[in-house]
Amino acid sequence: MVGAYARGVEKDYLPRTAAFFDLDKTVIAKSSTLTFSRSFYHGGLINRRAVLRTAYAQFVFLAGGADHDQMERMRQYLSSLCKGWNVRQVKEIVAETLHDLIDPIIYDEAASLIEDHHAAGRDVVIVSTSGAEVVEPIGQLLGADRVVATRMVVGADGCFTGEVEYYAYGPTKAEAVRALAASEGYDLARCYAYSDSATDVPMLESVGHPFAVNPDRALRREAAAREWPVLVFDRPVRLKQRLPDFSMPPRPALVAAVAVGAAVATAGLVWYTANRRNATA
Repeated sequence: MVGAYARGVEKDYLPRTAAFFDLDKTVIAKSSTLTFSRSFYHGGLINRRAVLRTAYAQFVFLAGGADHDQMERMRQYLSSLCKGWNVRQVKEIVAETLHDLIDPIIYDEAASLIEDHHAAGRDVVIVSTSGAEVVEPIGQLLGADRVVATRMVVGADGCFTGEVEYYAYGPTKAEAVRALAASEGYDLARCYAYSDSATDVPMLESVGHPFAVNPDRALRREAAAREWPVLVFDRPVRLKQRLPDFSMPPRPALVAAVAVGAAVATAGLVWYTANRRNATA
């Protein structure tokens, strides 16, 4: 059982510990942002061609994702594409579809594992390349204690400036984990980390108990070489089914947190599929 991996109550006299979770394909079954593409289309932010490319991007993402160079180029592209988008408009679009899109895609196994870590006295930290505006409300729903995520800049006019304040990707995730360990007193040798992507190897190797979850091919090879455990999560479940008393937070607060990251990551993966097509033409 998944719970066996989180067993053991932390004693008060021992250093604090935490479990660090990647989000997409680790805690949830899809990209936390690509699912909003049709909503953005109906709201006039992207066209039909972009919707089709985004659907393909979701397939590519689930099949293995983008490598480091593609992610870096994606960051540059999405920054320029989102520049000038009105944040208020994006918030209104996301508000209409958030419940239906986010609720059903959380892995039951991941939710159980998070509960097990809390029961063992460990903090739970979500560490994701997706925008903080997406990750923070999802983390709140899951009961996470902290969130590390990409942050985009919004100007005084309420529009995206096209700048990325902080990019939570690759080595920067590991840096954030070490910074949290220093500020919160976590003993990293006794901490846990979970991810599906080889780009998160720096984060995984920074803790004493790394786990590959639904790993891509590169991470599966790395896990085999390092003898890291591999977990398979394949049972998405609605939070309402797990928690009968569950209810979504009030829309205005939740939408304010979700909109920017959803727009940004969708735009980036639209670019990725177009770039992939051009490269293979």
